[in-house]
Amino acid sequence: MNNGHRKPRVSVGMPLYNREKYVGAAIEAHLNQTFEDFELIITDNASTDASGEICRAYAARDSRVKYYLNERNLGATGNYRRCFELSAGEYFRWTPSDDMVSDNLLERAIAILDRDASVLVAYGRTKLIDAEGNIISDFDERLHLMDDQPSRRWKGVQTNLRLGNLHYGLTRRAEFSKTGLLRSYSGGDFPLIAELSLYGKFYEISDAFFYRRIHEEAASSALKDNKQLMAFYNPGKADKFFARTWVHLGANWWSVTRAPIGIAEKMRIYSYMARQVYWAQRELKSELGGLIQHAIFKAAHSE
Repeated sequence: MNNGHRKPRVSVGMPLYNREKYVGAAIEAHLNQTFEDFELIITDNASTDASGEICRAYAARDSRVKYYLNERNLGATGNYRRCFELSAGEYFRWTPSDDMVSDNLLERAIAILDRDASVLVAYGRTKLIDAEGNIISDFDERLHLMDDQPSRRWKGVQTNLRLGNLHYGLTRRAEFSKTGLLRSYSGGDFPLIAELSLYGKFYEISDAFFYRRIHEEAASSALKDNKQLMAFYNPGKADKFFARTWVHLGANWWSVTRAPIGIAEKMRIYSYMARQVYWAQRELKSELGGLIQHAIFKAAHSE
């Protein structure tokens, strides 16, 4: 365990909001890790259930558990960012407060990152579980991207990304801090995962696992209304119109522009993005029309 006088090698950030049913098991999964030199940072987004009491009890028993209560709800994205800002480890990973991990995950991931400096993210294979923790199925991320060329890794993300789980892998914190982190909208993990591919390789660990819980209480999946979704990720943007395709293109363009890669690699990615714009013409036109209608509606009702 940490002695409190030095930085831990690993920081695990657990954003939390009203997860009294699952958070205890999520914490236990980390306290049972075979690798012990880590801190578990829990940021409570002003929960209204017993989540805080559960976390305080664990923090009182184990100094690796650090519990922080937000004075107000920062939105999902703000809470994820707060976890990262409070972290001090050489390596970092987010972990949802309702999901689980195998007890060898940190040990195996650290061994890979220590061995190969070109690997940015080491992540466990995903298994989908139900509300009671029963395995539903395996999920193939298809993101074991070990190509030396950033443009090929980028294309691999664009081609294969489905569920956003890669950012729950163990990542080099110094490089992670150079990215835009999670964006403040639904699907904001997709631009982050694409951006990470520009900074290093992705390694899938065959014998360590991330157990993603699929259940009706999952906050973002339970929200269908665009305004509710925007408020969930960032309460300050609840009334904003979300043009998903435009926003993702803009985020990706900015990620490539500032990435520490050569001009030839950037041009290859820009070329691929130009084709994406062509393929997405219908969505782009539809969202532009929706944005105009939204602006007209707001103008008419603000008088």
